[in-house]
Amino acid sequence: MAGQSRKWMILVATIWIQAFTGTNFDFSAYSSELKSVLGVSQVQLNYLATASDLGKVLGWSSGLALMYLPLWAVMFTAALMGFIGYGVQWLVIQNIIVLPYFVIFLLSLLAGCSICWFNTVCFILCIKNFPSNRPLALSLTVSFNGLSAAFYNLAAKSLNPSSTTLYLLLNALIPLFTSVAALFPILCQPPVDALSSDAVKRDQFIFIVLNSWAVVTGFYLLFLHSLNASTARFLFTGAMFLLVLPFGIPGVIYAKDWFHSTIYSNFPLQGSGFILVDANDLELHKELLSQRNNVDDSAVRVISRQNTGASEGYSCETVMKKDCLMVLGEEHKARMLLRRLDFWLYYIAYLCGGTIGLVYSNNLGQIAQSLGYYSLTSRLITTYSSFSFFGRLLSAAPDFIRTKLYFARTGWLAIALVPMPMAFFLLAANSGEAAVQAGTALIGLTSGFIFATAVSVTSELFGPNSVGVNHNILITNIPIGSLLCGVLSAVVYDSNAVFGLGLMADSVVCMGKKCYGFTFVLWGCISILGLASSWLLFLRTRPAYDRFEQNRRSTILY
Repeated sequence: MAGQSRKWMILVATIWIQAFTGTNFDFSAYSSELKSVLGVSQVQLNYLATASDLGKVLGWSSGLALMYLPLWAVMFTAALMGFIGYGVQWLVIQNIIVLPYFVIFLLSLLAGCSICWFNTVCFILCIKNFPSNRPLALSLTVSFNGLSAAFYNLAAKSLNPSSTTLYLLLNALIPLFTSVAALFPILCQPPVDALSSDAVKRDQFIFIVLNSWAVVTGFYLLFLHSLNASTARFLFTGAMFLLVLPFGIPGVIYAKDWFHSTIYSNFPLQGSGFILVDANDLELHKELLSQRNNVDDSAVRVISRQNTGASEGYSCETVMKKDCLMVLGEEHKARMLLRRLDFWLYYIAYLCGGTIGLVYSNNLGQIAQSLGYYSLTSRLITTYSSFSFFGRLLSAAPDFIRTKLYFARTGWLAIALVPMPMAFFLLAANSGEAAVQAGTALIGLTSGFIFATAVSVTSELFGPNSVGVNHNILITNIPIGSLLCGVLSAVVYDSNAVFGLGLMADSVVCMGKKCYGFTFVLWGCISILGLASSWLLFLRTRPAYDRFEQNRRSTILY
């Protein structure tokens, strides 16, 4: 019983870590000030944003560290990297010390690496303590990473609403304090015992309650804005209360008999949509496929080779049929992965969807300034952050409604990408405040959904046991996209900029719709490419998903 209580304490601690370590999302809050202090161009500023994203390329280092260090040591190493990376930048932006541009670049890289290390700690905690409900735990905790910018916005305004440099100091200190608060639950991790079917269903119902609480938290941060420091302090206190509230769950666990007899029995979950793809399910259904359809792994490889050599050209038939996946969950080593057409379609969809949304968030400060909405920068950051959070939460919806409406996860990915080009073309056509707010919300919603659902898609298409390596290969598109799309926007910005204009008299500033109008059109066209790529991926993988679902339902019936 005590062990069950402690695992929920670990989940809350993981939520705290995720909520306060998405520090790259508030870059646009202080980017204009950083640009002015360093005296750099928009292209050079973009390189600093890219440096933070480059930390994801070094994500494998956290896995290597876990081979030699305990989990708590890896967490505090991440906190130390963030403390140095952001703390020294704060000293620079306060004109306390002077450092060359290259050193600032390395500090941004170190800060970005710390985020990746924190994410690894959270993934390990969820996987180890919730083996029966791993996807639900991951989806819930990862969602809170999208709210980081909103939390930091409230914290900064409660201390000093007029200071943008305060974000860097908070980025350095808050993750360190959060690590201290999360230390006790991590050190007291319970032994992992197999759960009965009733216990699994009880946990699933608790996840429903937690997701409902998460939605309330998201709406709280989205709709309640501070006008002054005193209001911000009150709202920040309320936000902290919402984060502490789930600690009441252990009490519910201790009262499980009463809970089961009075509440839980009214929510039967037989046949619910909580049947997610994990390693055991995939092995079971591959065996069923072999027995019922005489399709074993060797036959799949033969079919794949036949499809690979069936056509040498790039016809429509080649794209649709070449080397198609026959079953879900087939393990792909790195070399095999890179030969898969499905992987490259997936790679392009992520690059032209989630990554371009991240590039947009990195440029929000300059976008707001160029359109004359500099005072609304924090509001736009909160809007993007909150809708990114809702997008991440929505990534679990297909599993909740699975028995009533089944659709391949790659199909949901394609649907999620539809609002992205619409948002960019809206921004290109209309620079009004309402249009900017709506476009920012749509981009945040889409990118959040993609970020959260990507781990599940990678696991299903290319194997759950190889997901650690394969997903790190996939997210190499983030620094690549951040560099290419960011430089594209920076070149357009600098070509229309004037020195000493606007609020930042010591830097090159562009004012007007021309600064990003053409960039929005280009980004919209790029996102259409991502939408087309995701649609092709769905068409190619739909038979494998349909086959898996048919066998899942037959297993339930028998």
